[in-house]
Amino acid sequence: MGYALGIVIAIAVVLALGLLLGASRLRTLSRRVGSFPCSARPARPQAPWSAGIAQYGVGRIDWWRCWSLAPRPTRTWHRDRLTVTGRAPLDQAGQVDQYLVRCRYDGVDFELTMSSGAYAGLASWLESAPPGRRGLVV
Repeated sequence: MGYALGIVIAIAVVLALGLLLGASRLRTLSRRVGSFPCSARPARPQAPWSAGIAQYGVGRIDWWRCWSLAPRPTRTWHRDRLTVTGRAPLDQAGQVDQYLVRCRYDGVDFELTMSSGAYAGLASWLESAPPGRRGLVV
């Protein structure tokens, strides 16, 4: 009986530490300068959304999945290879102040959802690319 109780307590402690580390990571990512909430999915209608946090870097955007313990971003999109191909407000879907942003990176289409302020930041960031890289935003 004592051995089984010890195993149950050990498992509970490991789970609690995992949740605590995940919450701490999420808080740290969301408080970084240049970060914004952003969900992503492949450009297929039935593909599931993954909640995440994106952050601007030097010439790139790093995207982390929200509930993960990975120390590195799940995806990285470099400015010179990222193109916004379209956007649509999600007000009709009940998501006020949210945009569906269609993107292409190295020939692969995907979609992001973000607030209107985050979209304005993304569009400005893409348009401020060095000369010869304009026209990345529709």
